[in-house]
Amino acid sequence: MKIRHRVAVALAAVAGLGSLGLAGVSSATPQAAAQAQSAVAPASDLKAINLQLTPWTVVAREKGFFKQEFDRIGVTNVNLIASGAADLLGAEAAAVGGGAIAIAQRMIYPATVHRANGLDGVIIWASEPSNRYRAPILARADNDAIQTVKDLDGKKFGSSRISCYWSSPFEILQKEGLPFDSREKEGRVRYTSIDNSAVAISAVLSGASDATTAHLAAGAFVGPWLSGKLKVVGRSPDDGVYVNNAGRVTYFARRDFVNKYPQVVKAFLAARERTREWVGDHVDEAAEIIARETRVPLEAAKFQISHAGEWEFMAGEPNAQRAREAIKTFQAWYVEHGDDILNERRLTSEQVDAFVDGRFFVGGDYSIYN
Repeated sequence: MKIRHRVAVALAAVAGLGSLGLAGVSSATPQAAAQAQSAVAPASDLKAINLQLTPWTVVAREKGFFKQEFDRIGVTNVNLIASGAADLLGAEAAAVGGGAIAIAQRMIYPATVHRANGLDGVIIWASEPSNRYRAPILARADNDAIQTVKDLDGKKFGSSRISCYWSSPFEILQKEGLPFDSREKEGRVRYTSIDNSAVAISAVLSGASDATTAHLAAGAFVGPWLSGKLKVVGRSPDDGVYVNNAGRVTYFARRDFVNKYPQVVKAFLAARERTREWVGDHVDEAAEIIARETRVPLEAAKFQISHAGEWEFMAGEPNAQRAREAIKTFQAWYVEHGDDILNERRLTSEQVDAFVDGRFFVGGDYSIYN
């Protein structure tokens, strides 16, 4: 049987990085990176910044947190860029690489894969560990043939390869003895990479796929979930590699941008922290802002804030070394269990250390935790 795993689709968003001069994994040592980071220009020469339009950033703009933090360092224009109708997972990495946006959010597993694929970026913020609710395996609610993870033996699974939508179910299915197809060999579950969330949902609802994985609080999945069209058939183990390591959230930016504008990065992180605290105390008002600015129903906006699997408002991991150890731990686990991408181009220990920029964690010169 022809293996349907198509990693090329999942890599489409970063395929153009070579033309941007980012091809290949940098072998810079932490010492060399530190020397490069010492050449810091004043932040005042940056007058405008492009960021992702997300639930938390629209709140930060509406409540003035961006203005208050950025104005003091001379950044007077904050543009929020919508992802667009394509909604391709991984597109934010290409946008950072090309300079379309300054700072992007991705979970720590895909951020690491983007780094391994050549994006010369650094992690400026990492979240606390994840939880079992963040990336469940989903099937159509009325599909009686799929009740548990074991029912996926020989079935079709479609999700984005470089995302939690692969790293979470990969672990769940490995522990059930039901590995995904890979480029090298056929597994017990037919895997197809689908980088468009709407397409992945439609495939499950139409029967083209038997299951997928998603963050339920992600915009494209909220509607089908709240309308009862999907059901959870499996969750990541509480003591597993995804919950404790690979399922963390990160923010990352190009290394040259961070080195030139560390004050801007700190202002961004300070605005995010202020927004997170405010939303926790004003859920209803925040939901109204999110509904209006991201054009979703109020019920969906409130769900994106309050669901146990949300990730926009997670607390941070203040310790840089713990963030580095999380990457090293999950990379070793996925390599051992057949991750075809990281087997080909994993990060060295030194590259992981340089990937997490300690200046923005506890004890760093630009840390919001100090």
